[in-house]
Amino acid sequence: MRSDAMKKGIEKAPHRSLFKAMGYTQDELDRPLIGIANSANEIIPGHIHLDKISEAVKAGIRSAGGTPIEFSTIGVCDGIAMNHAGMRYSLASRELIADSVEIMAMAHPFDGLVLIPNCDKIIPGMLMAALRLNIPSIAISGGPMLSGRVGQKSLDLISVFEAVGAFKTGQITEEEITELEDYACPGCGSCAGMFTANSMNCLTEALGMGLPGNGTIPAVTAARIRLAKVAGARIMDLVHRDIRPRDITTREAFENAMTVDMALGCSTNTVLHVPAIAHEAGIQLDLQLFNSISERTPHLCSLRPGGAHFLEDLNGAGGVQAVMKELSLRGLIHLDAPTVTGKTVGGNLEAVSVLDRSVIRSLDEPYHQQGGIAVLYGNLAPEGGVVKQSAVAPEMLQRTGRARVFESESSAAAAILDGLIQPGDVVVIRYEGPKGGPGMQEMLTPTAAIIGMGLGKDVALITDGRFSGGTQGAAIGHVSPEAAVGGPIALIEEGDQILVDIPGKKLELLVDEAVLDARRLRWTPPEPRVKVGYLARYAHLVTSGSRGAILEVK
Repeated sequence: MRSDAMKKGIEKAPHRSLFKAMGYTQDELDRPLIGIANSANEIIPGHIHLDKISEAVKAGIRSAGGTPIEFSTIGVCDGIAMNHAGMRYSLASRELIADSVEIMAMAHPFDGLVLIPNCDKIIPGMLMAALRLNIPSIAISGGPMLSGRVGQKSLDLISVFEAVGAFKTGQITEEEITELEDYACPGCGSCAGMFTANSMNCLTEALGMGLPGNGTIPAVTAARIRLAKVAGARIMDLVHRDIRPRDITTREAFENAMTVDMALGCSTNTVLHVPAIAHEAGIQLDLQLFNSISERTPHLCSLRPGGAHFLEDLNGAGGVQAVMKELSLRGLIHLDAPTVTGKTVGGNLEAVSVLDRSVIRSLDEPYHQQGGIAVLYGNLAPEGGVVKQSAVAPEMLQRTGRARVFESESSAAAAILDGLIQPGDVVVIRYEGPKGGPGMQEMLTPTAAIIGMGLGKDVALITDGRFSGGTQGAAIGHVSPEAAVGGPIALIEEGDQILVDIPGKKLELLVDEAVLDARRLRWTPPEPRVKVGYLARYAHLVTSGSRGAILEVK
């Protein structure tokens, strides 16, 4: 066993002594030792209950003959970190999470790993570590939050963000906002729509690293606890058979995950995280591949924020497995890909069917013929910019507008909420990329304000930063190269005309090239916003958003 390095032989008597100081018996030490990376904390609603998930995992491990050993990782709540300096640390935390799991599993050579994440950066961070370490591993999420309700109206966190804009335009009262904040998020779990956390939990399942139901079974149900027990038992089989993450996460598995991404209309953040996870397995996923898969994959589910359904609805309709079954009818899924169940994808799907056609549409009647995400290119985004096209109003799919330029998210949000943005404007937020932010802040406050103020069919927003999975509207993020390295977004001036053509996959600055050359000669890089601490080191090492904002030693 891998753990023999820290527990076998006379020379490891001191090591065993330390284990026994914690109450481990010799019988427990003789079994496979399974590390449990648990991101439980008291600052994220999706993580507040992960102690219960961990206890269930431990029960499953013990029932199958292993010894569970739990350790913790950090986690940032994107909603609470939103629209202040804390958001700079969100994406950057992904690398620390990956590194911390790597450190714990190398310093203490476990025989297998169970990953317990639930929210945005924690899921990809843990998966990155699993592929980097390549020891038998399985992921079990904490599950999605149920939707909230006021009267007959179903709610989620985005309802509250958008209500701020509605309040600013006099559409609702302060008392109504208070009612929304009291009832929109009814309890534990990852926020109830197809935002980044639930997107990544669903893609973990599609990738083969999570059990069927991992992405959709609600957090508060007994079924979630039962799934955690099964995950604990499954890791023992993976250890005994020496099935490792890179055996499962083949290129075909990543293509399956990307196909499900398009069918579900997942968060644009998947375009950062999926390539970063693949990178750890030595697989390069070019951004153009997202367009290729999107063009052949119909959009089958209309989930919040673009649609009316929540994760609990998708779960009742058969979940991710039912979506994959429908996609497989057109040969869009690699059925031979292995999974942590011990079966192939095709084996998992044999007894699966779609249970509610109002939630999961057929291939013949999709919401859109193309998938939920598009990557735009042009002189404004030579390396690409990403939009959740399934959440864009038809009126905004093709639009030329006047640039309104802001050097930070906070200044743009203030201008929007103060009524300074007019129909036909294209809000440009720059110097918020991986290096420039630093940390590539999410922009939910300004995008939610645009929607809440009734401008969703009239105003576009582009940025070298990124958006929450809860964003809807013509919001184009990850524009690369970013402004901080002299990308074309740095050359835009107030009043320039910008062409957004989502069906044509174009993002163009309609300014003569000679004028842009002159602006480029005048441009100088700004002073770094952060010069000390982790973010300064992160800014020095991080690569472009078009590469998944991975870190690269220089």
